[in-house]
Amino acid sequence: MAHTKSPSVMGIINLNPDSFYTESRCTTEKQIEERFEMMVREDADIIDLGACSTRPGLKSIPEDLEWEYLKPGLKVLMKSFPQCTVSIDTFRASIVERAYDFIGDFIVNDISAGEDDSGMLDMVARLELPYIAMHKRGTPETMQSYCQYNDVVTEVRDYFIEFIKKATDKGIKDITLDPGFGFAKDISQNYQLLERLPELKIEKGDNSGSWPILVGISRKSMIHKFLGITPEESLPATTALNLQAIIKGADILRVHDVREARQIVKIFTNFIA
Repeated sequence: MAHTKSPSVMGIINLNPDSFYTESRCTTEKQIEERFEMMVREDADIIDLGACSTRPGLKSIPEDLEWEYLKPGLKVLMKSFPQCTVSIDTFRASIVERAYDFIGDFIVNDISAGEDDSGMLDMVARLELPYIAMHKRGTPETMQSYCQYNDVVTEVRDYFIEFIKKATDKGIKDITLDPGFGFAKDISQNYQLLERLPELKIEKGDNSGSWPILVGISRKSMIHKFLGITPEESLPATTALNLQAIIKGADILRVHDVREARQIVKIFTNFIA
């Protein structure tokens, strides 16, 4: 997950029946296999498997149920797509350990930056896995009541500076930062984060550039609620904002629609960057 000139595209496969965007839900092995196949064909760099929905207002499912939802995705990966780079969207260290025993190396995509499970950072360090740390406050159930900031961009940046020290002290070497669009931020704060994304570029201190940034805004409420449309109608605006994100310095786009994201990355890389 090193910083490269051409941004990476991460395709989302939701392995649970609760994701806010119904089209992304894959709950049978056949659906999972078809979605994998499509994302590979459309040239996804990473495929993100999520078994525990974290949409606002939703209570987290138990660990055993998260594993039951995740397992079919891991089976499809091992059987048909072993060449794929995958991330697993989980905040539980035990799920990381079980998945590692099942498939070996993968990227850990943690919406809580280790805050929801005190064993997470130690687990990631021990297994030497790449780690995506997202900023949020509270839980998905409560986070929309924690949107009070003096300056959302400065506070998210300060949070990441502190997190990077904590994670690198533990021995985690490969870190990507996710500002957490839609997680304990109101619509205006989400757009401030996007507009001022370059301020979240934090230098590594070893002359190797800054820590990579992941932007996940695909079909989110900052788009569809603001425009008064549905997530299903949000692809054109999502694509426009994804282009803005990579112009502002995003290294990874986390998306439901790989083909459209890949198209704008191609245009950006050839004519804008």
